[in-house]
Amino acid sequence: MHKTIRQIKSDSLLIGICFISAAVFSIMGLKMYDPILTETNYIEIAHLYKGQIVFGVLCELILIVSMLGSAVFMFPYLNKDKSNLGIAYIIFRAFESLFVSIGLIAVLAILSFSIAYSNGLFQDLGTLQVVGYSFKEIHKWCFIIGPNFMLAINTFIYNYAFLKDKILPKYLNIWGIFAALIIMFAALLEMFGVIEQISIWGILLAVPIAFFEMTFAVWLIVKGFRF
Repeated sequence: MHKTIRQIKSDSLLIGICFISAAVFSIMGLKMYDPILTETNYIEIAHLYKGQIVFGVLCELILIVSMLGSAVFMFPYLNKDKSNLGIAYIIFRAFESLFVSIGLIAVLAILSFSIAYSNGLFQDLGTLQVVGYSFKEIHKWCFIIGPNFMLAINTFIYNYAFLKDKILPKYLNIWGIFAALIIMFAALLEMFGVIEQISIWGILLAVPIAFFEMTFAVWLIVKGFRF
């Protein structure tokens, strides 16, 4: 890798922006889905919040672009010693993006059912609730496998690489590895039904990685990689 200091600072800035963008728009997107994810009569009311839900989908599309952008800009720094960690990061980041994409499509499908019901195209509310529940479960599992399980792998990969190459403070990468293990633990607990995806424990176990990503992003924007 042959980059000037100016190019390195530019890449650091872009990676930091991608991480902040991903964090902000992931939270916004999930919140916009409340009429579907938190309400029991979502088939009856979701169409009333069409604009809000579609905006949530737009937020998640920006999230996907931000995740893939971080992988592209970070690749040269992960792959500079030909260890293939950069390729591994891109692959797992792509998987994470794929699960987010499937989840937002599931939400759009439920919104379509609600619109069809409100227009009188379907009369059997019970059947629509059952079908809608299936799509809600798809979204739930995509969230667990993508932004939890795959996120843990991604976070571990780049922090391990940066810890080895010493281009970021050691404490920051150790914190990142610890946060990755915590969110992996949370994903496994959710998979086996020990805790709920949206619960006090789920939130608490996600706090370390949330704070780490913000700290990591700010560090890159302000100070960047060191060589």
